[in-house]
Amino acid sequence: MLLAFHKPYGVLSQFTPDGSPNRPLAGFGFPPGVYAIGRLDADSEGLLLLSDEANLNALLLHPRQAHARVYWAQVERVPSPDALAQLARGVVVAGRRTLPCRARLLDPQPEVPPRDPPIRFRKNVADCWIELELVEGKNRQVRRMTAAVGHPTLRLLRVRIGGFDLGRLPAGCWRELTPAERQAVLGSR
Repeated sequence: MLLAFHKPYGVLSQFTPDGSPNRPLAGFGFPPGVYAIGRLDADSEGLLLLSDEANLNALLLHPRQAHARVYWAQVERVPSPDALAQLARGVVVAGRRTLPCRARLLDPQPEVPPRDPPIRFRKNVADCWIELELVEGKNRQVRRMTAAVGHPTLRLLRVRIGGFDLGRLPAGCWRELTPAERQAVLGSR
C-alpha cells in the first residue's frame, strides 16, 4: 500500500511524540503497519509518502536512484539568475557539496493557502517562491541551500515526488494512491 499525505506545518514525520509541541503522525488515522518514506521536518509542509512496503524506502530515497523530489521554497528577497545558477550547480552545505539540481523562480508565483502560524512578515524585505528539484534529501537541505546563497527559506512545501503531484489534497488529509499514481511515483521501476 502506498499513501500520499499532505503533511501540515508542526507535524512530525514519525508516529511517536518526541517531547516537542509538534504532533506525531499517529493522530491522522493511518492504517496499521505503514511508516513514512523519508521525512519532512516539522516546520516543512507538503507531500509525504507512507507505505507498508520496506523496499520502497531505498527505491525512492537513495541518490543513486536519481528519484526527483520537487520543493517550493518561499525565500527572502528575489534571487538573481546567478543565485539560482549557484543552487543548480550545487552549494557547500555542512562541508559537503550538494548534487546538481534544477532551480528556478516560479512565474507566476503560486497561490498557496496561508500557514498557521503565518510566516514572519517584514515590510521592507520582499519574498518570492522558487522551485528546486533534487535527487537527494539531506537533513534540512533546501533550507541550508537557500541560506548559502543569501536567501533564507521562510516556508517550504514538497509538491512532487517522481511524477506524482500533491495536487489539491488538503493539508492534514491522506489517501491511497491508485495504480496509475503509484506508477507516477515509482516511474518505470
